[in-house]
Amino acid sequence: MKRRAAVILALFLLLLAPAGCDWKSADSSLPVTRMKIGPENFNLEIATSEHDQELGLMHRDGMDSDHGMIFPFPDEQVRSFWNHDVRFDLDLIFLDAGGAVVSIKSLEAYNEKAVSSDVIAKYAIELNAGTVKRIHLSVGDRLEVPKEALGQPRS
Repeated sequence: MKRRAAVILALFLLLLAPAGCDWKSADSSLPVTRMKIGPENFNLEIATSEHDQELGLMHRDGMDSDHGMIFPFPDEQVRSFWNHDVRFDLDLIFLDAGGAVVSIKSLEAYNEKAVSSDVIAKYAIELNAGTVKRIHLSVGDRLEVPKEALGQPRS
């Protein structure tokens, strides 16, 4: 009887465990939007509040290859990011208000050195390191920012 109870408990716990790599932290409640970047579609968490933008992807072990985070800002200005307490390398894409890629940078895990967009940007997108190269994204490419990331009401 004890063995059967142990097996049932083990099966129950397996059902509760996430399948594959859980790309979100347990307390993440950010909205997610789908965005085409180059030839691929990505699920991007939208970090709109100052708190969410400061936290970003910190304290996570990684994320799925088709996931990332978008940071919509209220205005265009030179943006700076760092990888404080982020446990994996990232590609960082800066966009202007029209969706044009204006700068592409790399962020190393746990690196606290600030990386700047060099020019004004309204949006920043973080993806797994190597993604920009894989999808052949370049400065000057134009992306369509989803309406959820524009700050418009959801439909």
